[in-house]
Amino acid sequence: MKLKCNLLFGIFASLLTLTTYAEDVDLNQLLPTPPCYEKGRLGGSDSCSPLVHTEWLNQINNYKEDFKKRVGYDDSRYNVTKLQWAQTSYIQPQMMVQDRYFYDPVHNKYTVDRYLNDLNKRYGGIDAVLIWAPYPNMGVDDRNEIDMVKSMPGGIEGVKKMVADFHKHGVRVFFPIMPWDRGTRPPKKPWEDAIAEFMKEIDADGINGDTMLGVPLSYVEAAEKIGHTLAFQSEGTTPDGWLAWNIMGWGQYFYGPNAYQFAPKVDRFKWVEPRHGVNISDRWRHRKTDNLHFAFFNGVGWESWENVWGIWNGITPYDAESTRRMATLERGVAKFLISPGWEPLYPTKHYGVFASRWPLGKETVWTIVNRNDSLVRGEQLSIPAIPGMTYYDLYHGVQILPMRQGKNDLLSFNIEATGFGAILATPYQPDFNMQKLMTVMKTMTAAPLSSFSKKWKILPQTMVDNPPTKPAIQAPEGMIKIPSPKMPYTFIVHGIEAEGFINQIDGIEEPVDVQYPWENRPQRKHKHLIDIKSFYMDKTPVTNAQFKKFMDATHYHPSDDRNFLKDWQSGAYPADWDNKPVTWVSIEDARAYAKWAGKRLPHEWEWQYAAQGTDINTFVYPWGHDANPNVVPVVQKTRTLTVPPDDVGIHPDGASPFGILDMVGNVWQWTDEFFDEHTRAAILRGGNYYQPQGSHWYFPQAYKNDEHGKLLLMAPSYDRSATIGFRCVQDAAN
Repeated sequence: MKLKCNLLFGIFASLLTLTTYAEDVDLNQLLPTPPCYEKGRLGGSDSCSPLVHTEWLNQINNYKEDFKKRVGYDDSRYNVTKLQWAQTSYIQPQMMVQDRYFYDPVHNKYTVDRYLNDLNKRYGGIDAVLIWAPYPNMGVDDRNEIDMVKSMPGGIEGVKKMVADFHKHGVRVFFPIMPWDRGTRPPKKPWEDAIAEFMKEIDADGINGDTMLGVPLSYVEAAEKIGHTLAFQSEGTTPDGWLAWNIMGWGQYFYGPNAYQFAPKVDRFKWVEPRHGVNISDRWRHRKTDNLHFAFFNGVGWESWENVWGIWNGITPYDAESTRRMATLERGVAKFLISPGWEPLYPTKHYGVFASRWPLGKETVWTIVNRNDSLVRGEQLSIPAIPGMTYYDLYHGVQILPMRQGKNDLLSFNIEATGFGAILATPYQPDFNMQKLMTVMKTMTAAPLSSFSKKWKILPQTMVDNPPTKPAIQAPEGMIKIPSPKMPYTFIVHGIEAEGFINQIDGIEEPVDVQYPWENRPQRKHKHLIDIKSFYMDKTPVTNAQFKKFMDATHYHPSDDRNFLKDWQSGAYPADWDNKPVTWVSIEDARAYAKWAGKRLPHEWEWQYAAQGTDINTFVYPWGHDANPNVVPVVQKTRTLTVPPDDVGIHPDGASPFGILDMVGNVWQWTDEFFDEHTRAAILRGGNYYQPQGSHWYFPQAYKNDEHGKLLLMAPSYDRSATIGFRCVQDAAN
């Protein structure tokens, strides 16, 4: 989910009346709060006088009414029975399909139970999941966003069963749509209809609009037309009039100059429509306290996004336990958190403690956050006294005995440093569910939050072993000797991923790329001196004819055979394709061929040395310093890939210093594989001849010798591509 632009759909006219506070609406959908709540001011919320609070409530209530009149607001979609679950969908991870907790590539099976068990153990489970299949691999060939899902193991039937497994656990399932995917294979019908029909076929529950400031109404109508009601969730700040059918959305509050200020702000869509489902999303931040505080204060949820494009930004034990407590409370008082009588910034007694009041009938719940780094003890809330009213500290699971102060009941309780609080006022005996909630919370909060570690850790990566071959005494057929350099080779390369640069919040570069054995963490830029022993390399990529010999000799058939040699028919490649590079082979298929041939896949630095030689300044490309479209295949920019790769060897002027051909621009080539506990990825070298147009979010090209592509791996069916081939190396006898 990549918010490319943060457009402001007008300056909200009615909010201009909030000039008392000299602040307009943030670009990230938050309403302003009175400056008397700012950090550093003395006193608690008492320093904001009752008059200031009343005036502010009047103004935001006026804004709400003006909003509804201005857009002709229709709340009918929030009344749809099939969509009621969306109002209480508090915890929703964005999950990469490559996550090894979700799919086991060794045993070729989905492991939904393992995935959910891990989340339940670490932070209390989830309500929905956003299953992410297209980006960042999409664009490596002409498969569109639907095709990428269909390429998942088991195809449509496998995906349907996987969705059903989530449903068995009560977890709703979302898939994304990409408005920027207009450069790959077009569907045979309008995107709205194609998406709706596919979601119905796999029984998905919702759609997340990637990069979209609201999903257009046409998508809703297409789904309703075929009788499959979907919840639509926007990534960006939804245009006001679209709130009626975008019943869910993200809160990306980290945008804008006033993001995550000391006093939590009010989500304006939740304010206008208390049933609007919000999931706060802040994928790169390493500490999630701000996210969770703003969520609990607003009575909304959180996008627990840890696997960010194959990078593991795992939450700390402290944030995991905070999530467990927050989500348990929200689920337990869910009916209150959609109250039209919500009163944010209900007065509290201590500096840095902020509360929201949620009345429902004769009962009321308060959600409270402590923005201080220290424990706050004693008097917290003053509430108009009502005969027969009893009070419960839901966070600690105990009853509170109030102290009468004039006409008010004064409630005293403790709130942990950067912690949470929740109070129930009721004239009734708590029902079974409320008693159960308090029992759970009493046990859960027995250990203080401070006992959980706040230390964030980078997940280290390991490179898959690539054992040496039997040394060759002389050049095998079709191979060229690459002599060992006289001096250690200066291996300089960088990843060209579209995201994952310097984290402005935490001040470090995100570990977006890979971690070589000599490095202590994954990183984007790499430089290392390497002693390279001499080896032989295939002069050209492996061809269809060569792969056919392997198939005939071994009768090789992968256990996951979806998309295997997809462009072959009945075990034979198309006529006149003898000398074209074989494609639609996974890295496992390529290794099987290499083993049969007595070879192996090249290490990436071997591939780069063979393409570059030791003169790294002259050989920016295999043929020299400057780009030259005349020595590589013609780039294909059509949406559908109808032209196969060029025959190998027909671009001799593109040869490397060692005479190796087709290093760049024909097909990508498999090299090394890396993995961590959650993700696998392979390094692709050389780029290809297919370049979908219209978006920089497609899988980027890497034509230069110091660039590489990182392809996230899920399973052979998903990893195989029309534009990925390979070449082999064999170690040389010294």
